[in-house]
Amino acid sequence: MIEVKHIVKRYGDLEVLRGVDVTIGEAELVTIVGPSGAGKTTLLQIVGTLDRPDEGTVTYDGVDVLALRGKDLARFRNTNVGFVFQFHQLLPEFTMLENVAIPALIAGMKRHQAYERAKELLDYLKLTDRLDHKPAQLSGGECQRVAVARALVNKPKVILADEPSGSLDTANKQALHELFFRLRDEMRQTFVIVTHDETLAGEADRVLRMCDGNLVDD
Repeated sequence: MIEVKHIVKRYGDLEVLRGVDVTIGEAELVTIVGPSGAGKTTLLQIVGTLDRPDEGTVTYDGVDVLALRGKDLARFRNTNVGFVFQFHQLLPEFTMLENVAIPALIAGMKRHQAYERAKELLDYLKLTDRLDHKPAQLSGGECQRVAVARALVNKPKVILADEPSGSLDTANKQALHELFFRLRDEMRQTFVIVTHDETLAGEADRVLRMCDGNLVDD
């Protein structure tokens, strides 16, 4: 589904990625692990079209995403890629329902349809009683579940997550990890997750280990 070929990324004289090749399949949960500075987040950002490599290609079902520019790239990203970050990045002035619906509204979905889709996801994630709450009124674990709902709202091909459980306590961390696997099984959702959590990595369908800008184990 996603093919990454010979990705090279440099910042001045520093070569952060040194010709990375990887393929991600549908309904696959892949983790990327390795020491700090190995290039994990840079690779994730390039796969998610948030950054561009100096060399290489990224294709989604045969679509060369690096050839897209401007509004075409933004539209592709909004409808094909969902993001979950370590600190949920919810907009504090909006309710949970509004936060989840925003990407759908940006994609051009009618307001009532976007809100209905958001409600369905929040119900699926057992957050029905939090629809009108704002982020400051929720726990860290609840905010991350809302962030997952937001990532899912446009039915993306892949969800990219960067240390999604890094700020959570043990119980909420385990609940979030279980949610990822449930979404893979029930919705056939694809995940690529950068993590330092060895338990999550060990349960993944595949582990990509990085060191000094290269994949050293798959």
